[in-house]
Amino acid sequence: MSSRVMLIFVGISGFFYVALGAMGAHMLAPVMTSRQMEWIHTGLQYQGLHTLVMMVLAVLLMRQPMKPFGWAGIFFAAGMVLFSGSLYCLAFLPLKFLVYLTPIGGFSFLIGWLCILIGALRLRKLAPSHE
Repeated sequence: MSSRVMLIFVGISGFFYVALGAMGAHMLAPVMTSRQMEWIHTGLQYQGLHTLVMMVLAVLLMRQPMKPFGWAGIFFAAGMVLFSGSLYCLAFLPLKFLVYLTPIGGFSFLIGWLCILIGALRLRKLAPSHE
């Protein structure tokens, strides 16, 4: 994933993160069950964290283009859509079969973090020495 595409995704994700957070705090809390609010809260936590990490990855890609960082962005985006998205759907819609997408999204997050590890290990080899 290019840094441009990653930043576009970050902008969209950040917008929905703030919008859902505000809705959850002001409009949804009185009409939803505590379980539904937990699903929204958990989805927002993971979405917010991975949105920020994707923003950092986009900056890294601008300075040092590396495939593992691009792949991390792809897996984080998939994780946000599948993990957080399925939790939001569980809270808002009566489509309980979507619960099966949640672990796939969680696994996507894990693969994304492994991609960052691989990129970091390669980055160390590429970085010039300052000694």
